[in-house]
Amino acid sequence: MTEKYDVIIVGAGAAGMMSAIEAGKRGRKVLLIDHAKKIGEKIRISGGGRCNFTNIHTHPSKFISNNPKFVISALSQYTQNDFIDLIKKHNIKFHEKKLGQLFCDESAQQIIDMLLLECETANVVLKKETIIEDIDKQEDKYFITISSDKYFCDSLIIATGGLSVPKIGASKFGYDIAKKFNLNIVETLPALVPLTFSEKILAMCKELTGLSVEAVVSFKKIFFEEGMLFTHRGLSGPSILQISSYWKLGDDIKINLSPKLDIVKFLSDRKNSNPKHDINAIVSEILPKRLAHIICNENNVSGNICELSNKVLNKLSNSINAWAINPTGSEGYRTAEVTLGGIDTEEISSKTMMSKKHPGLFFIGEVVDVTGHLGGYNFQWAWSSGYVAGRYA
Repeated sequence: MTEKYDVIIVGAGAAGMMSAIEAGKRGRKVLLIDHAKKIGEKIRISGGGRCNFTNIHTHPSKFISNNPKFVISALSQYTQNDFIDLIKKHNIKFHEKKLGQLFCDESAQQIIDMLLLECETANVVLKKETIIEDIDKQEDKYFITISSDKYFCDSLIIATGGLSVPKIGASKFGYDIAKKFNLNIVETLPALVPLTFSEKILAMCKELTGLSVEAVVSFKKIFFEEGMLFTHRGLSGPSILQISSYWKLGDDIKINLSPKLDIVKFLSDRKNSNPKHDINAIVSEILPKRLAHIICNENNVSGNICELSNKVLNKLSNSINAWAINPTGSEGYRTAEVTLGGIDTEEISSKTMMSKKHPGLFFIGEVVDVTGHLGGYNFQWAWSSGYVAGRYA
């Protein structure tokens, strides 16, 4: 059997469903294909099951790409407010958590149901549990082979995501298609991912498992001030996940465990005002006791503060305000929230998301070299890039 569609979309995640809805609204005959039994799994598991679906502070500066300006067009064509309006239209209750992050009050499933209903309204044909065997181009048409069936279309949208969270079906399919059509790919790496550390740091983290502190984590001139979590596998939490998207293997990251306090001045003042005070007790005023105890031990400091030289206090201060550590790597795609890198934006029109080399071939969402910061930005990129492709496919 050979069947003709105007638009075929591969990948029924956030970006894929969004593009299907917009193309369908234009009266295009749309086929949406996914290899999974349950679609939208990344939506379902996000935000602890409540889906951090966008961020009110969405701005091009919140995205990483070899071409930082690439996101401007799509984000302006379909903004965070446009998606919020869609949520409101479907009476989905939501709340702002912090730093502009918006979550469903009830369940991420509401977002999936909303998108499926919009697809249905736009007459989108959805095929689940469907494995594509081949994609080919003949003249100006794209041909999809599925078992003994063939489908062809004028516009083909690739929305297959990146390599993060393979247990819910992530694959390199989108990159393979890009290579087949001779498009350049920026090296891919796990992003928004916990980092791993040497045995020494790991032993410390294990002792502090479950402890969370507000910290500034920096790499070169990039820094994030959010929660940091000690786990039995190393360091995690928002500030670590954020910096993981920028950090390069072999380099140090710096952690300020007490960003609101100049520790050198604080300890100097204490030494003058209360010289008989125990150093461990003083550090415990700034940091959680378990952490304070470990830092004092690491610096071999104990006893009254008056017994410690300024040189020793400076070293102790540095280990609190500017703790330099060298990660050994990351936990990889297994726990990464997104994929850094992807299809080179030089290959794609920022206005339409269409390949410059192959008219009618579009790439959207995580498969493209665009990575958002933590906090709903990657979903907004999916909505915006999906919307744009759907308008032009």
